[in-house]
Amino acid sequence: MGLTPLNGKQTSEESCCSFGCGTVSEKKIVVEYLYLDLESCDRCVGTDNVLDEVMVTLTPALSLAGFEIEYNKIEMKTAEIAKQYRFISSPTIRVNGQDICQSVVENSCGCCSEISGTDVNCRVFEYNGEPYEVPPKEIIAEAILNAVFGQVETGCSCVEYELPENLKEFFEGKQNRLLLRR
Repeated sequence: MGLTPLNGKQTSEESCCSFGCGTVSEKKIVVEYLYLDLESCDRCVGTDNVLDEVMVTLTPALSLAGFEIEYNKIEMKTAEIAKQYRFISSPTIRVNGQDICQSVVENSCGCCSEISGTDVNCRVFEYNGEPYEVPPKEIIAEAILNAVFGQVETGCSCVEYELPENLKEFFEGKQNRLLLRR
């Protein structure tokens, strides 16, 4: 099942799964920012800043067009929270339940490795054939507009989920470091 355009053809009651991917009301846009750390991770902080700029730019126009915009920032503090949100890589931006990236590409993240005391890989955003540790505004704006106007079909994330090994190691390392500090 692909991403449902905001045309009223599918409502949350007709969801393809309990996770809610592809389900929105006719005029609602839900943007979620899922991240590991907004204090010391350059990628998470940078992506947060870029996403805020895009939302400040797009929200007035989309509101004027009659759309309700919901913008949530959710810290993946624990493995349990990450599982609840079916988190696969940091940072993640979702529009109406769909990751704006078609695939997960990662490389070593020194900041998150420092937080956990283990080698951690975090997301790299690909745009026009180039990798970016912090996504350019264009990739985010395009993803939001494509979700609103239904120009992109993506697969449903209703597949079986398991916390990626990389994130398991991050959360275990983070927990161990906290225990050592006590």
